Amino acid sequence: MSDSIEIDSVDRKIIHHLQKDSRKPYQEIAKDIHVSPGTVHVRFNKMKAVGIVTGSSIKVDYEKLGLNVTAFVGVHLLSAGDCPKVLKKLETFPEVTEVYYTTGSYGLFVKIMTTTTRELHLFLIEKIQAIPEVQSTETLISLDNPILREPGIN
Repeated sequence: MSDSIEIDSVDRKIIHHLQKDSRKPYQEIAKDIHVSPGTVHVRFNKMKAVGIVTGSSIKVDYEKLGLNVTAFVGVHLLSAGDCPKVLKKLETFPEVTEVYYTTGSYGLFVKIMTTTTRELHLFLIEKIQAIPEVQSTETLISLDNPILREPGIN
């Protein structure tokens, strides 16, 4: 099979439905988009085979697990070449949930989740700022997350 396939409006509708609920039965999706369940099954398998769809996921209410504080930390590195060392260290911290290479003033932009602001404070001092290759950090605390969704597929 080829490494890519053409995506049409039916494929996009299938992706959209599965992004909302990855466990939604093909029969329900088929009914909603006016195709046969077999069509949904075949198209989904093709998209999975070429890597457009890479898995399924669940949504977790992190506050119910005690993770009440979400923060974003802009990391200034001593040198751009220090990135691999810093990433290796960040991978060991369970509080780190996402890391992005970015343009602009930060070398890395890091998403952190902790139980309290005190725990966040200690994490910043004892872990991130203790990494020798980190020159400085800037922290933004999230107050709310009013929009959380997968990107739209056009």
